[in-house]
Amino acid sequence: MKLKTLALVFATFLNLQFLSAQQPAQDPLLRWMDRIAQEQLQRREKAIAQIHSVADAERRRQSVREKLLALIGGLPDYSGPLNPRITGRIQSENYTIEKVIFESLPGFYVTANLYRPSQAGRYPGVLLQAGHTQEGKPEGQRLAANLALKGVVVLAFDPVGQGEREQTYDRQVDRPLAGWSVPEHIQAGAQNILIGESVARYFIWDAKRALDYLVSRPEVDPARLGAVGCSGGGALTTFIGALDPRLKAVAPACFINSYRLLFAGPDPDSEMSPPQLLSSGLDMADYVELSAPTPWLILATEGDYFAPAGARLVYEEARRWFGLYGAEDKLRFFVGPGPHGTPLETREEIYKWMIRWLKDGHGDFHEQPVKLYTNHELLVTASGNVENEPGSRKLYQLILEEFRAKKRQGTIPELLAELRRLHIPSEGSPLEVRVSDESNGPEGLHQNVKFESEPGVEIGGKLYIPHSSGRKPAVLLVADKMSSYWIPSTPSLAERIARKGRVVLELAPRDSSSQDDNRPYVGNWLANARADQIGRNLPAMRAHDILRGIDLLAARSDVDPASIRAAARGVKGIWLLLAAAVDTRIGKVWLDRTPHSLRAALENSMNTDLFDAVIPGFALRWDLDDVTKALGDRPVLWTDPANWMGRPVALGPPFRYRHILGDTTDLHDDEDNTYVDDFIQ
Repeated sequence: MKLKTLALVFATFLNLQFLSAQQPAQDPLLRWMDRIAQEQLQRREKAIAQIHSVADAERRRQSVREKLLALIGGLPDYSGPLNPRITGRIQSENYTIEKVIFESLPGFYVTANLYRPSQAGRYPGVLLQAGHTQEGKPEGQRLAANLALKGVVVLAFDPVGQGEREQTYDRQVDRPLAGWSVPEHIQAGAQNILIGESVARYFIWDAKRALDYLVSRPEVDPARLGAVGCSGGGALTTFIGALDPRLKAVAPACFINSYRLLFAGPDPDSEMSPPQLLSSGLDMADYVELSAPTPWLILATEGDYFAPAGARLVYEEARRWFGLYGAEDKLRFFVGPGPHGTPLETREEIYKWMIRWLKDGHGDFHEQPVKLYTNHELLVTASGNVENEPGSRKLYQLILEEFRAKKRQGTIPELLAELRRLHIPSEGSPLEVRVSDESNGPEGLHQNVKFESEPGVEIGGKLYIPHSSGRKPAVLLVADKMSSYWIPSTPSLAERIARKGRVVLELAPRDSSSQDDNRPYVGNWLANARADQIGRNLPAMRAHDILRGIDLLAARSDVDPASIRAAARGVKGIWLLLAAAVDTRIGKVWLDRTPHSLRAALENSMNTDLFDAVIPGFALRWDLDDVTKALGDRPVLWTDPANWMGRPVALGPPFRYRHILGDTTDLHDDEDNTYVDDFIQ
């Protein structure tokens, strides 16, 4: 056992060196968050090292299960009928494909293909879960058909956002408006976090109900159930394998990985990684260990971005855990050739595993050639989308229903206490401001500055300093790259305000450009998700950064600290509003095109940049109008309040509206800067 422990420590050391080499060199925020993640994982490993017996393991297992369920918000409390229907059949040689639809929740339709041997009998059942292919259930049909030929009933179903369950599908353009499945998952993920849950709960629930359907079939032996999936399907296989004791064999591919490597690497999508996982003392090995000694086959591929080295870390830890149960033979690790996916070698390992544990080892694991069907041939619904089924509901409607059931309005004092708990206020500690370069022109001095917002986090900005002497009013602008004929960039706006005799700080709160994968509508969701995993909140940290900018201005000898104002555009206005709520030094706030309500983000399938504003569970107790009330008598100029697709919403007073985009009141013409004057006077 000592040799195994030493080997595990050595492997961890080697892989941490690999991790360090892989981190983006120019991403200080990612490195800072990763240091926190690694410290949390190290504390977890110390706790795991104290597990020496089955009794110890069982105690931790109980704790881990409770934590996981709490992190995802529990599973739906529903035991109603599945209402299954078979809408068609395809008869292939030696097996049949049935087209199945059922309801995992009332009106929440799941489309699936059931592969069953043609001969009558009672067979094992396997749940096959798709990765992020847009077509969903056809992805794994070669594997499903081969399992059917080997005497296994297989149910392959469409995850939410894929196949016939696209959540933003528009028939006029014949495609999902969000782009594809992953943006839909991320958008729903942000909505769920807003009400204190993880969207994984609905994916897991679908899998649980799919198992319910499998065991309802007369040809399926409920004592012999397995689950398999790759990538996103590997994640769901991992979750259902950990949480559903009916499974007797589990085989996730291209997902299992330690966050020792994964955190600064290809961090998984919303439904694949519950918030606060690491700050709760968990890692992926906990999923495997939670169901020990159920047989697990951990699959990786040589060229996968879910690196085999990270999968091996999980395997080595779990192998010791399985050894406590005398079940080391029930855990296997296999690395196949090629990139992310399930090559032939991997598929045949899956056949071996299912034959071994579900068929008492009786069967041939070699793959056979099978006919592959197109997505259209495998469709279950007549229209190709479940939204046309009677009473069909979308995921956002389930989340909205959950919000309404759980909502409990909070008070303003409670709100302020929550913002303090999020560490938004600044303690006002002295700043060491570093000037990186400066230029002096006829209209004033410009300085690029950097300073630490908190230990290890450096942020930057640009100061615009008029030549006039004495103390002057000051303005903080939250930096924004947006610029067009009618929407000036914040540098342009800063110049205009400085010409009116104000000291201006154009501040760029912390960000991580290397984490922005430029997926449509979701913004830099990954930086926000990573912060959530380590128990921090990026919108709150950015609000804190704004207040450190206020500290900088208030400490200047040329600034009147009693006359400081701040402005922001779009979702960044929410960070500013949170900052102003806890700091009275901000005498007036200007928000432009900022979404008017967090709760309004729950009312549609699509949203833009919602992750940049999400605080876990916040919407259950407060909305942005509550934050505005927390400012007391301090004025808020809120122009063109927007919805979550960036479109102004007609709400009336006290909001202010431009007549048209490009109008002179839109700050374009120096002779009539209506809103600028309203803001700085």
